[in-house]
Amino acid sequence: METSCSALLRELQHMWVEIGESEADKERMLLEIERECLGVYRRKVDEASKAKAQLHQSVAAKEAELAALMASLGEHTLHLKKDKKLGSLKEQLASVAPLVEDLRAEKEERVKQFTDIRSQIEKISAELIEHNYQNDTLTSPVSIEEHDLSMRKLNEYQARLRALQKEKSDRLHKVLECVNEVHSLCGVLGLDFKKTVDEVHPSLHETGSGQSTSISNNTLEGLAQAVLKLKAEKKVRVQKLRETVESLFELWNLMDSSDQERKRFGRLTCIIGSPEEDITYSCLLSQETIEQTEAEVERLKKLKASRMKELVLKRRSELEEICRRAHIEPDMTTAPEKTNALIDSGLVDPSELLANIEAQIVKAKEEAMIRKDMMDRISKWLAACDEESWLEEYNQDQNRYSAGRGVHLNLKRAEKARITVSKIPAIVDSLINRTFTWENERNMPFMYDGVRLVSILEEYKLTRQQKEEEKRRYRDQKKLQNLLLTEKEARFGSKPSPRSNSFNRKPNGYHVNGNGFMTPTPRRLSVGSATPELLTPRSYSGRYNGYFKETRRLSTTPLNFVSLSKDDTLSTFTSVSGSEPESPQQL
Repeated sequence: METSCSALLRELQHMWVEIGESEADKERMLLEIERECLGVYRRKVDEASKAKAQLHQSVAAKEAELAALMASLGEHTLHLKKDKKLGSLKEQLASVAPLVEDLRAEKEERVKQFTDIRSQIEKISAELIEHNYQNDTLTSPVSIEEHDLSMRKLNEYQARLRALQKEKSDRLHKVLECVNEVHSLCGVLGLDFKKTVDEVHPSLHETGSGQSTSISNNTLEGLAQAVLKLKAEKKVRVQKLRETVESLFELWNLMDSSDQERKRFGRLTCIIGSPEEDITYSCLLSQETIEQTEAEVERLKKLKASRMKELVLKRRSELEEICRRAHIEPDMTTAPEKTNALIDSGLVDPSELLANIEAQIVKAKEEAMIRKDMMDRISKWLAACDEESWLEEYNQDQNRYSAGRGVHLNLKRAEKARITVSKIPAIVDSLINRTFTWENERNMPFMYDGVRLVSILEEYKLTRQQKEEEKRRYRDQKKLQNLLLTEKEARFGSKPSPRSNSFNRKPNGYHVNGNGFMTPTPRRLSVGSATPELLTPRSYSGRYNGYFKETRRLSTTPLNFVSLSKDDTLSTFTSVSGSEPESPQQL
């Protein structure tokens, strides 16, 4: 550059020589040239100084922006080196600019994340905000602070969003549970589900047009109140319908309604024994169903009034059947002939008669329950008496030991029957003691078909003793007969002719069995009979009931089991033996 300037200056001086410029002009023009060069240099220096200042400013701005971005994003891993020896200003600016651009992009992405989370938080908060002031950390408005976009802050926002989402999910689950319960209750009660939930919030039925299901506290409280109201209504209707259905079933049984009539209300049978929470049939508790059931009950009540006489007689028959099974006397105030006369005369309301009979039925059932233990003991005694009767018939069978089908079974039964019969006296004594205990506890006699049980048992014991005495006398007489026959055979050496032997004649009430022995022939006690019968409670029921009440007044003096008494037997023995030369009477 100096060579060029020197060459130009020499060329300029040469030109000035050729022109003939004076030395003064030359000096002046050289000064002007120097001034102009100095101005150009000064201008260039100023421009360079300005550029340097701008670069310093740019680098400082970038560094400040970089620091702000790092502080905003919470980055602590980047460190800018400010040692100028390591590079010019432009190099420093070139090294800082990419970092700033990267952090700007990261900031924009971070702002998008914050914005998205904020929008979700605000949306959920708007759904939960209604009447929810208990947890401000969950429902307070969220604002983005651009000077703090760190991951820590982002994590806090995300945690807040997750908490809100969980609460929203829990509330939505509760809302759906309540809505389903309301739907079920409305179905059972026959109510309009849409109308019911619309009263709480319209979004519970329809969620179209971008409207979400309301999950606010107000909605939850409204649903809870609706559920409580429906449950209370269900309880009232269940109680009302149960009472109606019980009346309906009672009328059906009284009126002997056909299956076709009952089929219309067949599904109502579940309401009697089912718990309230298990009643889930659609429209089972609807107002229409209740009104139909009540109308049917009213219809049957009117029909019942027209058929009351028949119903009274039917219930009286039921009472008599209960009394018959329990062997107690029914109340004669509601006897059929009396009730018919009262109903025909119109002096008494048939409903009162029916209610009276119903009360008697209840009383008879209660008395039957009280008498159950005693009746079981009586049944045991009667079973033993039946076995005794069977055993007597079995012992009279001449072919009981012959070979044949079922003989071994009869032998086993006979052995068991003998054991049972041997226990009869103990059973009777125990039953008498138990009867006295029962009467003392209740301060009333134990009646069996209108007769005191103790009287029946005492008479049974007396009759049984008489029968045992007659059997014993018969065995003694038989031994005496065998003794006379043996003595005659010893004296005459041969057996007497059956026709001439008066002892072979069958006495009244006996027959000769296959072994040559006479056994008593069983027969029922009849009026005027000379032989007492073993009387059991069975004798007091059926066709023997009236007879036994009559014979109880007869004398219970022991009667002879056979037509020959002891005196007759002795006289016969005397006449027979006295006619012999070596008779014991002549000795």
